[in-house]
Amino acid sequence: METTPNKAACEPQIRRYQAWLARERGLSFDSYDALWRWSVTDLDAYWQSVWDYFDIQSPTPHTAVLAKSVMPGAVWFPGAQVNLARQALRHVAPAHAAGFPAVIARNEKGRHTELSWPDLQRQAAALALHLRAQGVKPGDRVAAYLPNIPETMVAFLAVVSIGAVWSVCAPDMGTHAVLDRLRQIEPVVLIACDGVTYGHKDHDRLGVVAELRAALPTVRHVLLHTNLAEEPAARQAALDAAAPCAHLAAVTARDDADVAAFEPLWLPFDHPLWIVYSSGTTGLPKPIVHGHGGILLVMRAMGALHNDVGCSYDPNTWGERYHWYSSTGWIMWNAQMAGLLGGTTCVLYDGNPGGSREHPDWTTLWRFAADLGVTFFGAGAAFYANCLKAGVDLTACGDLSAVRVLGTTGSPLSEDAQNWGTEQFRRVRAAVDARLRGHDGDDRDPATGPQPVPPAERGGDIWWCNISGGTDFAGSFIGGLRDLPQTPGRMQCRQLGSAVEAWDEQGRPVIDEVGELVCTQPIPSMPLYFVGDINHQRLIGSYFDMFPPGHGRKPGGGDLSAEAGAVWRHGDWLRIFPDGSCVIYGRSDATINRHGLRMGTSELYSAVEALPEVLDSMVVDLEYLGRESYMPLFVVLRPGVVLDDALRGRLNQAVRDSLSPRFVPDAIFQVAEIPRTLSGKKQELPIKKLLLGQPLEKVINKEAMANPGCLDWYVAFAAAR
Repeated sequence: METTPNKAACEPQIRRYQAWLARERGLSFDSYDALWRWSVTDLDAYWQSVWDYFDIQSPTPHTAVLAKSVMPGAVWFPGAQVNLARQALRHVAPAHAAGFPAVIARNEKGRHTELSWPDLQRQAAALALHLRAQGVKPGDRVAAYLPNIPETMVAFLAVVSIGAVWSVCAPDMGTHAVLDRLRQIEPVVLIACDGVTYGHKDHDRLGVVAELRAALPTVRHVLLHTNLAEEPAARQAALDAAAPCAHLAAVTARDDADVAAFEPLWLPFDHPLWIVYSSGTTGLPKPIVHGHGGILLVMRAMGALHNDVGCSYDPNTWGERYHWYSSTGWIMWNAQMAGLLGGTTCVLYDGNPGGSREHPDWTTLWRFAADLGVTFFGAGAAFYANCLKAGVDLTACGDLSAVRVLGTTGSPLSEDAQNWGTEQFRRVRAAVDARLRGHDGDDRDPATGPQPVPPAERGGDIWWCNISGGTDFAGSFIGGLRDLPQTPGRMQCRQLGSAVEAWDEQGRPVIDEVGELVCTQPIPSMPLYFVGDINHQRLIGSYFDMFPPGHGRKPGGGDLSAEAGAVWRHGDWLRIFPDGSCVIYGRSDATINRHGLRMGTSELYSAVEALPEVLDSMVVDLEYLGRESYMPLFVVLRPGVVLDDALRGRLNQAVRDSLSPRFVPDAIFQVAEIPRTLSGKKQELPIKKLLLGQPLEKVINKEAMANPGCLDWYVAFAAAR
């Protein structure tokens, strides 16, 4: 059932952009679909409007918008000079004058940190000068092994401000996984931490830091952040253990005339910004390089126009506080950081959002958000599913009335999870209404966050900003829009500038059918290249080898010559509904094909995980080279629940009722865990290959997994078959 998202709290950013288009460009559109079609057919006009609307600055003019329309290899804004750090630090004076911090952070131990905009600028400048003194030059790679804390944002801004290239690995990754990434990029500096706290346990990482240093001969300098050590003696012991190294806190404490005078370099539009890594299942992770200008444009358009993240000191979104739970190993850390580009206060949580293994607590993030007055609350889809399963009552988690947006990505959000959250926020708002009726004023200090919207102004339901994109281009193809109706379980629209279609096997666009997600036109944030990729062969093989070059490349439909290159094939199953809303059905390379009818896996998960006994599930279809399909279903059950014939019957009936008898599994097995990547994705394809007889070492990278210990069961199962 469609619902109307709340539009009254502040004017949607997309509406302000459309008013600007009408005023400055004389362009008006009678529907979002018309606006989207303009944005993907007149690429020059759309991306120039993004440049102008967000006041992207350059000391030199660009000679074209899209000078070379080819995939891969598009050339954007030649002649322009930018720096992402410059864009973020433009907000220092006005945001600070309005009394808003740049970053607010808290960890599992309750350590609370606030970083003002001037301190963010000063610390980044101090570290930038330190790196420059170590001989770091534009184009050099700087690696970080840091958690989701303010120091990581400072380090990022420092690195990119001098034209060096940033790459971060999360400290929950072990030595081999980190080295698989960093050996490929040959960093000259390593910025690391002594350890992290997760699940209410301290995890020392000094041993890993020593191993990284020994295995990375290109590293000339190490900086250590004493994240665990709090007392002076403990800090000194950590520094001694990591010696020779500089103390990050001491470096960023510098405050002198040179620091005050420092300015980020102007860099070419396509100067490398960062290196991120795909969660590949075989071989080394792909080191993907994105550029300053492309990320700047795409992150601003996505964050403001679609995600509706506002500027904290803009009266329209006064006091905006933006939180998206993430580790530094997920692209959503980059998206969280991009809140700074719009002058937004970023709110970080470092730790386990579900408490500990011994004492699970799925209210942790909600209480954190209530305490800090978060206005935009984002998390992975699995987080909301876990809250639903745990029976979380948000009215008991503190005052969540400031929350106006719920963001989700990482995997498809189920209709049940979205309905749960919508109903929870109806109850939250009802409780606020009741409180306001019995209380003439609000005692909270305005500096603690936005005030609750009076009930007469509140409008419809909480707005869900469901998005889908990826690390590959650091953006979203499919996403949300506050001015559109929302249907639980769906994303509202294809994003502006993203020429996304669903294609059948012949490369023909389809509507209301499941097809391959393709993007037929370039986007500025598509990869510049992969590190070490000779002749772009890995890049082409990853995204551009399915459909012939030139096919489907003409704006608005049709073909160009082969010189225009291929279309981007993302590897997801997509269904575009007639109203423009979309559903992602999972990875197209882990597809179920039963008796000629194909589907992704997410629908089956929605059916079986709706049963209260089921905590997690995974299905694989072993149809291969003409063999008869064999489709086992693996389920993780609640503690104390045993998979018996009655439960098997209910699971089969759930699939039969929700999908089709064709998709009833051939067998169901109870397992302790579902294998997942470090970013939380189910490892369907590797397990499928394992069960088809391929050796474990050929199909899966244990170091890219969150729970490699669970593989022993699947190896034994495969051997028994």
